[in-house]
Amino acid sequence: MKKPKYNSGEKLLTDVELELMTILWRIGEGSVAEVLEQLPKSRALAYTSVSTILRILEQKGILKARKEGRGHTYIPLLKKSDYEAKTVRHVVDRVFDGTPVALVKQLLNTMEVTDADLDELRRLLSKSGDGK
Repeated sequence: MKKPKYNSGEKLLTDVELELMTILWRIGEGSVAEVLEQLPKSRALAYTSVSTILRILEQKGILKARKEGRGHTYIPLLKKSDYEAKTVRHVVDRVFDGTPVALVKQLLNTMEVTDADLDELRRLLSKSGDGK
């Protein structure tokens, strides 16, 4: 039976799913033990918990699993950049009433933004204004 593909209309990842996906995006692929090893020492997640969450992500079509010996290696199917875009759209739609400018205003008012950050933002705005 074919596994379902991740549906972009589905809910965002849970905190723990995102935590494990962030590790897999960083290392590229990994077994349960390798993912567990990448967690902060203060993060007490059991091997079985990580295994269960990775299997759930596989069932959702977010990961694929490659059988290796007695275990599996998990490989992200969902790109980090695609998830970032989905999350930003979700925040703009749900929190900022579909107004991206409101998000940017809040970001500028809330976060410390360096002159280099502002220069980069100007460059991006200029580039998007050129229709590129």
